[in-house]
Amino acid sequence: MEFTLTGIIVALIVGLVIGALGRLVVPGKQNIPIWLTMVVGVVAALLGTVLARALGVADTRGFDWIEFFFQVVLAAIGVALVAGTSGRRRLTR
Repeated sequence: MEFTLTGIIVALIVGLVIGALGRLVVPGKQNIPIWLTMVVGVVAALLGTVLARALGVADTRGFDWIEFFFQVVLAAIGVALVAGTSGRRRLTR
């Protein structure tokens, strides 16, 4: 796998979009910074792609909706976990 500046920028943009969609799916307000949302989104995008490929649904004609669904669901779970753990720390201070 070759890392290029364009590939890194695309990954960051995809991560931001996936993270933002994950944040929209989770009810309530999430008190986490945008950079953490982006990190969660990038990780969710990567894990969603791995999961879709493992299940054999990543290579379809056109846009891969199942892969996208996996990515957004994983981002929502990640955002909820991060917001939940950071919220608990703030309450105990």
